[in-house]
Amino acid sequence: MDFLFAVFLGIVEGITEFLPISSTGHLIVAGAPFGYTADNYATFFISIQLGAILAVCWEYRARLIHVALTLHTSSASRRLIVNLLVAMLPASIVGVLLKETLEHYLFAPVPVACALIVGAIVIFIAEKRYRRSANAVRIQSTDDIRWTDALKVGLAQVFALIPGTSRSGSTIIGAMLFGFSRVAATEFSFFLAIPVMFAATFYSLWKDGKMLSSLHDSLFLAVGFVFAFISAFFCVRWLLRYISCHDFIPFAWYRIGFGVFILVTWYANVIVWQ
Repeated sequence: MDFLFAVFLGIVEGITEFLPISSTGHLIVAGAPFGYTADNYATFFISIQLGAILAVCWEYRARLIHVALTLHTSSASRRLIVNLLVAMLPASIVGVLLKETLEHYLFAPVPVACALIVGAIVIFIAEKRYRRSANAVRIQSTDDIRWTDALKVGLAQVFALIPGTSRSGSTIIGAMLFGFSRVAATEFSFFLAIPVMFAATFYSLWKDGKMLSSLHDSLFLAVGFVFAFISAFFCVRWLLRYISCHDFIPFAWYRIGFGVFILVTWYANVIVWQ
């Protein structure tokens, strides 16, 4: 049953990591009724997110290889790396300082539900503003991003430390509010996920390496990791096609529906959320 649930959690992670609906929130909610809580499985939750991130690395492998090979000759490649480092800095600092506090108080289904609903309202506001000022979009691609723009996106990403907010949601919607096109915001969110999740995974394993102390736990993590990669691979390709002609409003409605479901079942004691 452990390994079947690792498959399930891996698929949940892969599908939700790059959609603005919060992968961490979904992992917390999916695991809580069965005892897979953030207290006991924080390292697993973070590590399988790396599997999803590797799907982005594979999808953008040509671009990433080009950046690596031309870093010493191309100002555009150097600018992208600088922008990613600047954008990941705020969340990295706040995350290290407040990680344990956030996990203790907010890594539970009810706070996740509240964050899902609040995040949905932000998406509605952002999309309404985007439609009104579509001609004011000044950043059409990731090559147009300045370090000051990257810093703004990085500050928006800090809110993603609250489970249920969504890392991709905070960066994509935040970027759109700061003048990014929907495509540029999504791609920069993808690229930003790479250093952020690599850093978070290795930091978590360093702090709590006992997750790999037994063969069972190592296989449990490996199964979730593989299925997160597979499901994320298909989800990333679908999302890139979707945003070419659609907005994020359906995800806002989904967030509200899912958040209300959690709150109603919690209040009515239909599901014992841990």
